[in-house]
Amino acid sequence: MTARQTSKYLSALVWLLLLPLLISQTSTSSTIPSLTLTQRQLCDIELLMNGGFAPLDGFMDSKTYDRVVQEMRLPDGSVWPMPIVLDINDKIRQKIAGSSEIILRDPEGFVLAYMKVSDIWKPNKEIEAQKVYGTSSQEHPGVDYLFNQMGEFYVGGRLDKVTLPKHYDFPSLRKTPDELKAIFKEKGYKKIVAFQTRNPMHRAHLELTTRAAKSVGAHLLVHPVVGMTKPGDVDYFTRVKCYKKLIKYYPEGGATLSLLPISMRMAGPREAVWHAIIRRNYGCTHFIVGRDHAGPGKDSSGKDFYEPYDAQELAKSLAKEIGITIVPFKEMVYVKEDNNYQPIDEVPSGKTVLNISGTQLRKMLREGKDIPEWFSFPEVFSELRKVYPPRLKQGFTLFFTGLSGSGKSTIANGLGVKLMEMQNRAVTVLDGDLIRLHLSSELGFSKEHRSLNVRRVGFVASEISKNGGVAICALIAPYEADRIYNRKLISNGANYIEIYVCTSLDECERRDTKGLYAMAREGKLKGFTGIDDPYEVPTHPEVVIDAANCNVSEAIEKIIDYLRKEEFVD
Repeated sequence: MTARQTSKYLSALVWLLLLPLLISQTSTSSTIPSLTLTQRQLCDIELLMNGGFAPLDGFMDSKTYDRVVQEMRLPDGSVWPMPIVLDINDKIRQKIAGSSEIILRDPEGFVLAYMKVSDIWKPNKEIEAQKVYGTSSQEHPGVDYLFNQMGEFYVGGRLDKVTLPKHYDFPSLRKTPDELKAIFKEKGYKKIVAFQTRNPMHRAHLELTTRAAKSVGAHLLVHPVVGMTKPGDVDYFTRVKCYKKLIKYYPEGGATLSLLPISMRMAGPREAVWHAIIRRNYGCTHFIVGRDHAGPGKDSSGKDFYEPYDAQELAKSLAKEIGITIVPFKEMVYVKEDNNYQPIDEVPSGKTVLNISGTQLRKMLREGKDIPEWFSFPEVFSELRKVYPPRLKQGFTLFFTGLSGSGKSTIANGLGVKLMEMQNRAVTVLDGDLIRLHLSSELGFSKEHRSLNVRRVGFVASEISKNGGVAICALIAPYEADRIYNRKLISNGANYIEIYVCTSLDECERRDTKGLYAMAREGKLKGFTGIDDPYEVPTHPEVVIDAANCNVSEAIEKIIDYLRKEEFVD
């Protein structure tokens, strides 16, 4: 037998020996229920498996969850402020009931881990909201996510890692805790101070972080978030490009840039402690906590969810226990007369203080306003302008809502033609009847199906708008919750303009050429909006049109006037 024949023989023998094992594994995997993870869950599982969430080794069980929510501590008494849970809906709960193990997959179907199921329970979300976020108001983005996007059940259990989630973007900047620790050791850094951010960094951030590192004699780790943040934040692709431009302004060898795949909760004080523990796990000795760390800002009444330095105080009080030194810093502001940045509490009286908040900056960018040179760097502005072009080049959605027969489709179609005449963006009209025919033909008219149809249209409109186009949607969209959902979804990457066509029910019935209202009055058509199913009047539409008291041309001109005022068209 030749060497080549021997090699082939041995290869075949190996496959014969391995085949029963492979068949057994395939058979086993096919009988284990699996779960496709959401964006937040993907972030959580990555940090659970790479050591960022140490000492956790899986999603929390009910006992661990309860103590963390109530006391900010794990069962062994160590500090841990944030519940890390795998949320599921009732359909999935029934699917995995009785299983001792489930497979966790990414959206493409690749297996990330096996989870040994310890328990499944229904949490008290009201208590979780009050304890973790300090409020049950759904104006808080973390609370809104808790109540409106997370499943009603949690499943806990230890993870058996298969592989970390795959990232194709910025691979050289995605360091695990072990990788960062190895870099710090190789470079001889004994002290490392971490800076957390979910926003682009500007001159104030550069000054703050430089002062913080110098004050403790530490190397700086710029460790920004590249997972879920607050709706409306600058996307992380743009932010990372900005960080790469800014990092050169630090002294040579003074700062390291690495990305953190975390899904923020915006939980203020608790989150500051959580972020500090995570940075300890990444090898840091110090952690910067500034003003309103991880806070979501203000509610609709203008009141902050958290006091400015609550996060600092809580983090400092637990620093010794969690094993990292907190470096508190006041807000940095630009002093006009001195032409430099100073901590706000050190500015002499009588001096002119200038500052632009993250919210104000995003508003200025969306509106195409000029950003002053004292605020940032030309290279950073250049990156931001690529994703925030002038209003005349930004995409937007015009979302018409109103009763059947109100005139919204006629106005929407006429407006679409007018906009194609007067500007250069692509215009797409998404009419309710056509959407039902082509996108939602399998849906009925139950409340659930109506909501699903409206939200599908919102998704299509968001894709059109965020890519610079104009989407004109004309639907009854009777439920306020669906319209709010679409506003949030579309506003994430474009502009949302709600137009309420408030034609009265009597006038809509009078116009009814299809006889739908008459059939509904006779009981032949069930669940008809305005008759036996409610129409919830919009609370904050940008434009209101009473089509009974104006013609189509006048209605179109009113909307065009609004677009001119907001500088979307010339």
